[in-house]
Amino acid sequence: MSALGGIGGRLYRGEVSVEFVGRQRLWYTISGVILAVCIIALAVFGLNFSVDFKGGSVFQFPAGTATISQVRTAVSGAGGGGDAIVQQVDNAQKHTASWTVQTHQLTPAQRNSVESAIARTFRLTPDQISVQYVGASWGSQISRKALQALIAFLVVIVIYLSIAFEWKMAAAALIALAHDIVITVGVYALLGFQVSPASVIGLLTILGYSLYDTVVVFDKVRENTAGLLSSARATYSQAANQALNQTLVRSINTSVIALLPVAAILFIGAGLLGAGELKDLALVLFVGMLSGTYSSICIATPVLADLKEREPQYKALAKRVSQRAASGRAARRVAARTGARNGTAAGVAPGSAPDDGGPDEGPGPAGSAGDEVADAAAAGEPVPAGRTSSRGGTPGGQRPGPRQQPRRTSAARRRPGGKKKRR
Repeated sequence: MSALGGIGGRLYRGEVSVEFVGRQRLWYTISGVILAVCIIALAVFGLNFSVDFKGGSVFQFPAGTATISQVRTAVSGAGGGGDAIVQQVDNAQKHTASWTVQTHQLTPAQRNSVESAIARTFRLTPDQISVQYVGASWGSQISRKALQALIAFLVVIVIYLSIAFEWKMAAAALIALAHDIVITVGVYALLGFQVSPASVIGLLTILGYSLYDTVVVFDKVRENTAGLLSSARATYSQAANQALNQTLVRSINTSVIALLPVAAILFIGAGLLGAGELKDLALVLFVGMLSGTYSSICIATPVLADLKEREPQYKALAKRVSQRAASGRAARRVAARTGARNGTAAGVAPGSAPDDGGPDEGPGPAGSAGDEVADAAAAGEPVPAGRTSSRGGTPGGQRPGPRQQPRRTSAARRRPGGKKKRR
């Protein structure tokens, strides 16, 4: 955990940065593929609504030694229909198992016929068979209330984000929420999970969770972009990416801590104890939290940056930042060429100086006289008196002074005629 905290500190200070906003095309492509699969699954398979939504009859009785095919045959032969949903529910505490059969809406005569067929086929008494009837009107009422709650939730969220932040942040948050809804519902359609009232409650819960994580990131984005237009230090996308890195470890920690109890309910509580309602609630929470964490990092902030970069003032800011970066690269190239010329004049082997377009290897030790002279020469400023460049020779390609001239030998002092030069 201390290592994770160290990484979080380096991300917050900007020493390490993960590029999220700059790779928005990658995230959009991944999300587009997932959304396409989910939409196709919804169109082809549809949602498997529980009896609470579509109405019907539920028969529950001890499992015994019966198989699922035997139960389905007995129910369909008695008029229960061939679309009955047969599930075996295990109770680990009581070490018992039971069959649960859900059928479409049956008439009283059909319900009595199915109940009699189950008792006769599996040698059960009438008191061992539990029969429940759910009307279609109650299921439609639940569906309507769930849709009204979802619409009201989205309207309140748009109003709040527009007042607390701005409408473009509200739009980006809504896109991320729609992303999470489609993925969660698509997973239910793709895997055939049953949609129950508990699933609807879990869906509203994960929307709030996803929005909470997004708002935290947006608050940091607003802090980093305050006064950004008055300088040319970074574009809006760069500042937003820094905010995302500063909250990255926090988002990961929050998601892991939230997913641990949900995973315990889903895999331990539902898998071992056979808790049906808890399974429906934990399943939608698990899928939605994973999708919400991904969308708050890879969807919401990149969408916001795309919307803001279209504004004229931020387009002008990006142009200023680009010009400033280009001038900095030009200055480094000039310094590299100056260093190469000075190194050749001082007798340094060619190739030891950096190329014109090569990367800047950074300055030497802070405060060294050679760096001051080289930097002053590259900038066209006067060279401090008595200083020479450590990068080779004197700045500006000046010729060596008298003390640097090689001593002439006796042969060199001879006259062309072979006679020594008189002193």
